[in-house]
Order: sequence, then C-alpha cells, then structure tokens
Amino acid sequence: MLHCSDYAISAQDLRYDHRAALARKEQIVATLVSGVAATLDSCGVEVFRDHAVILGKDESGFSIFVAGTRKTCKNLVVATGSSPLFPPISGLPEAYKKGFVSTNQELLSDPSEFETLVCIGGGIIGLEMACYYATIGKNVHIVEMLPKIAGSTDKDICSTLMKTYKKLGMQFHLEAKVDEIRQNELVYSDAKGTHSIACDKILLAAGRRPNLSGFGLQTLHVTCQNGAIATDECLRTNVPNLYAIGDCNGKVMLAHTAYREAEAVIHTILGTPDAIRYDTIPSVIYTTPEVAFVGMTEEQAKAAGIRCQVVKAPMMLSGRYVCENGRGNGFCKIVYDIDRQVLLGVHIIGSYASELICAAAIMLQQQLPLEALKRIVFPHPTVSEIYREAFSLLN
Repeated sequence: MLHCSDYAISAQDLRYDHRAALARKEQIVATLVSGVAATLDSCGVEVFRDHAVILGKDESGFSIFVAGTRKTCKNLVVATGSSPLFPPISGLPEAYKKGFVSTNQELLSDPSEFETLVCIGGGIIGLEMACYYATIGKNVHIVEMLPKIAGSTDKDICSTLMKTYKKLGMQFHLEAKVDEIRQNELVYSDAKGTHSIACDKILLAAGRRPNLSGFGLQTLHVTCQNGAIATDECLRTNVPNLYAIGDCNGKVMLAHTAYREAEAVIHTILGTPDAIRYDTIPSVIYTTPEVAFVGMTEEQAKAAGIRCQVVKAPMMLSGRYVCENGRGNGFCKIVYDIDRQVLLGVHIIGSYASELICAAAIMLQQQLPLEALKRIVFPHPTVSEIYREAFSLLN
C-alpha cells in the first residue's frame, strides 16, 4: 500500500510496465515523424530515403548521387548529425557487440528487465537515462571523469540534482576513469585506487561526435575545426553556397538549435539578413526535477571579468510550486550584469523548468533592462512568478 498523504492519494498494488512505456514511446515517435513527413509533402519537398554522396562541385553547382541518380543544386545544406563517442576502453567493442553495452538510442528501445545499470558519463544524456531507471527502482551508478555531473551546468544545480538522486539510491563516482569492461562488470580507477561494479547493463554516454565521413565531404575540401565543420554566424562554410547545420557543426548539439540554424540558412540564401546568437539558446535536462538554463553561469561570468550580481530565489516562493511539490528544493538562479544592467544567465531546477526557460531566453535575446523586467506581470498562481521574486532581489 502506498500512502501520499500530502496529496490525498492512497493506492495499492502499483506496478510499472516498462514494455508498455516503450510501446507508447514508439507510438508517439511514429506520430511525430509522420507529422513531419506530411508537412514536407504539403510543401512540395522531394524526400529520398537513401544514402547520399557528394560527388563534387563545378560551375553548375554541387553534384549529389542519391537513389541511383545524379542530382545538381546551387545551394547545399549538410545536416549529417552526430554519433555516440566510443572511447578507447578495453573490452568496449566486444561488450557493445554482445549488447552488454548500449548507447542511449538502443537502451530506449530495449524491453529487457535488469536490476543494475552503470552509466559511463554524467552529462545530459547519461543523467536523463539514469534518472528514468532510478525512478522506476533500478540500481544506478554514474561514472564521470569530471569533478561534477552535467558538464558546464551551474554548480549549485548540479549539487542539488546529485543530492536528490542520492536519496533514490543513485551512486556517483566522480573524477573516475573507466579502465575496462569485463563480463558483467565495469572496472574504473580514481584517486583511491581501482574498483569494479557488478552490473546487468552499461550505458555508454561519453559524448557525441559530428558525422563527417561516408558522404563525400572531402571532395569539397571543407574546413573543419575540433572535429566539426567550421561555420560562421550564418552557417556558411569556407565553400561558397555550402552550409552546415545541426550537430555536424559542433556548436550546440540540440534539436531546437538545428531548427533555428535551418531558418538562418534559408534566410541567408534568400538574401534576408539573419544570424545565430548561440549565447541565448536554452538547454534542458529532462530529469526529475527538470533542469533548464540559458546564458552564462556565475563561474563563466566571473571568469570573463564581468561584474555581476547573483541571486537565488527558492521555488517555494511560488504558491503553485508549493502545492504541487510539497517540500521541493528547486530554485531560480539569476546572473545579472551590473554595468550593462541586463541579464547574463538564468538557471532553474524544479517542475516546469523546461517551459519557464523560454521566457528567460527572450529576456536575454532582447537584452531587457532591469526596470523592464520588474514591470512584467506574471499570472497568479503560476510557477513563473518565481521570476518576479528573483528580479525583486536584484538592484
């Protein structure tokens, strides 16, 4: 029997059906994919579901070989995405081939039941997957090389997220290097020595790298930097009329970034001025609680020599948050430029963070001054009122 007295709920014999969850996921994905296909069709876009190869470029434009035919075009947009990064770990190739190691894409389609999961990498992908399995009662370990999880995410948010999941039993092994993968165990080392974790499944979430080979990019002599296609703020490469969007340019590997980049490319081709501001693109970590952020962290601002004020407003200042989260420990953290009197960054952990961050992105994009921010009216009762509370702390 489960009692949730804070929410007036009592239930018995609750069970979670992992297979049913995966089936629903597949259904939703199919619906969304068919929707995109229908939109393309309605716009008259010709789609080839085949492997395409760039043959080169001459005075007539680019030559592409696809579906057994040669196509030519004046403008070419490369959007080849990225692939999981496979570090040189002993035993990894063999374990991956056997299915003991999976990437997030494969794990999201795996209906098998297991009790213990080890995540190689404590970045966004690793955290989201770890969160899901810890929430449904699995034993989860995260092995991360850095001294904190979630990469460059605000340190206070990382600390709060770790505390939350430690209460669920999740174990974190930071500043740790994976040395070997053996049968049913992972071996790692840290300052204290060498250790092993017995497990049923390993998630490889050590990062992603742009897809640059296998489609003839080398025929165009494209400039690459740090393993990605180099582009300017309009997504132009060093080759005239060649553009690169999405993960392959390595700038901000997020789906909504690619959408915005595609718009900028089309505008550029049509002669309409447009450019990407990567510093105002929001990011979300879909854990529970959610994490969302946009702009600079406190550490980044100080490292850049910017005089900044930092305020942290507890989510408990929002009546709706209190109603829905009880004794939640979420907060909204604001990084404010004292000299320019504009926001530098907003960092949120708590329910609705993924929805709230859009407003913060607009505020940063428009560089709204503090007085304008304080005049914004937020509906009551909503979690968005946390912005008003945070702005009231700025001076």
